Amino acid sequence: MSIDYGNDDDYFEYNKNRFKTETTRIKSVQPSEGWLDPAESLNHVSTIHEEGNMHVHEDGETSTDEDSRTNLLFSTETRRKLENRHVQLIAISGVIGTALFVAIGKALYRGGPASLLLAFALWCVPILCITVSTAEMVCFFPVSSPFLRLATKCVDESLAVMASWNFWFLECVQIPFEIVSVNTIIHYWRDDYSAGIPLAVQVVLYLLISICAVKYYGEMEFWLASFKIILALGLFIFTFVTMLGGNPKHDRYGFRYYGESPFKQYFPDGKDVGKSSGYFQGFLACLIQASFTIAGGEYISMLAGEVKRPRKVLPKAFKQVFVRLTFLFLGSCLCVGIVCSPNDPDLTAAINEARPGAGSSPYVIAMNNMKIRILPDVVNIALITAAFSAGNAYTYCSSRTFYGMALDGYAPKIFTKCNKHGVPIYAVGISLIWALVSLLQLNSNSAVVLNWLINLITASQLINFVVLCIIYLFFRRTYSIQQDSLPKLPFRSWGQPYTAIIGLVSCLAMIMIQGYTVFFPKLWNSQDFLFSYLMVFIDIGIYVGYKFIWKRGKDKVKDPYKIDFSKELIEIENHEIQYSFEKFQYYSKA
Repeated sequence: MSIDYGNDDDYFEYNKNRFKTETTRIKSVQPSEGWLDPAESLNHVSTIHEEGNMHVHEDGETSTDEDSRTNLLFSTETRRKLENRHVQLIAISGVIGTALFVAIGKALYRGGPASLLLAFALWCVPILCITVSTAEMVCFFPVSSPFLRLATKCVDESLAVMASWNFWFLECVQIPFEIVSVNTIIHYWRDDYSAGIPLAVQVVLYLLISICAVKYYGEMEFWLASFKIILALGLFIFTFVTMLGGNPKHDRYGFRYYGESPFKQYFPDGKDVGKSSGYFQGFLACLIQASFTIAGGEYISMLAGEVKRPRKVLPKAFKQVFVRLTFLFLGSCLCVGIVCSPNDPDLTAAINEARPGAGSSPYVIAMNNMKIRILPDVVNIALITAAFSAGNAYTYCSSRTFYGMALDGYAPKIFTKCNKHGVPIYAVGISLIWALVSLLQLNSNSAVVLNWLINLITASQLINFVVLCIIYLFFRRTYSIQQDSLPKLPFRSWGQPYTAIIGLVSCLAMIMIQGYTVFFPKLWNSQDFLFSYLMVFIDIGIYVGYKFIWKRGKDKVKDPYKIDFSKELIEIENHEIQYSFEKFQYYSKA
């Protein structure tokens, strides 16, 4: 085994005007075979002095790194600038969009308030299983696009390619979803304008925010996400006050709607085949909505490569974000069922006629029913902010996904280029092109387009959950074999591997179920079938095509005894030492 020490600015970030100290850092490790044993003797140490842009070596030679000469106009390095508060709020922002306030009305209408609450609570179980599994491997390996790059290291390249393109598609298609959502919400006031106007405004704003340094993006998204949480909490308070009679009608309605229709029968094709089937399908409609609305820790994962002190921040973030999201999801389901009847005429019209406007939000319907003025306008403004914030988060995640794909060679290398702020500018550009999909609403009702996008997103998101569980199981096998020669896990999940298996089986089942209504003879059409299951066939095609055509069957599953994490972990360790966090110091102790 050989360990090479040196200064390689591809791995280390420093402020040339602030640090002029003599340092010794590990540059790279090449294990002779198997895994790294840091207790072995060290062969060579080269001490360097960092002086501005120039590096002076002990042997008298000097070198100037290219990034310093170009002021990082074209580097391939992102920057670790995000703090714990940024991580938590960006992750929450990426999960909470208009679906929690608007699209949830469809599930309420079809299943009733009790089915809605129970379905969301049930789906939180597999999401918890997936989140803790993701947290364990991402906190151990906090790099750009961590779970996608772990697929390359621990499974095979074919799965990594398929997972990367699927996740990138998942993030990208949610950008036009939120743009269309904004347009739908604006229709509450008026619709005598071109749908291209909100599209152009949002894309320009997303681009301007994205090209800034990541710390400024973090601040912007921190405040946008804060407004979203304030909106949710404000609606909780509105529900509590009005249900006790604090409304213009002085109507103490309490849990009236839970008593009237706690469970509703739902027959997709309109054919009544019995109460049991009707109630079950009503619950199933709510469960499918939950599988679209609730996400896990993948949004935190995509921040891992730009988080300061990642092995300190990320374990806390995973725990806190899941608890807060669960509270917001279940609280919203409870409140929607309290304030709005599933049989409300406005809600019925919005669902059956795919009509935008007041029917787009159960909260707004409730406010109008209680003759509350001004507040519906305030909520609609807040909903626009929520949709914009979610689209902004998806722009970030999709660009970082594509950047990670380019680093691993699954996308053209030009997309590894970053501007002087460490932003992968070309990856941002290619991801924002997906916003043009929202132009579909020029020829169709915006609510119909939303339904198409929801079906695509649901299938792609469930496939991503399945991939996360598979990657974790292979990572766990590798870590179990090599654990004596690797740093300890910053986050350790429980009940493994059964926890990951529960998440895996649940999501596989839901992939098959989520588009079941298209198979009713009266409802069959090729368009709905493709939007529900297209991603399943595409992802299978990518995996099979890459493995057996591109690689000609030579892409074998990785040998867990030969997988090496040292290069990335050494970079992370040096970064954390720079910020005086040494809890997981391992390689430098050798």
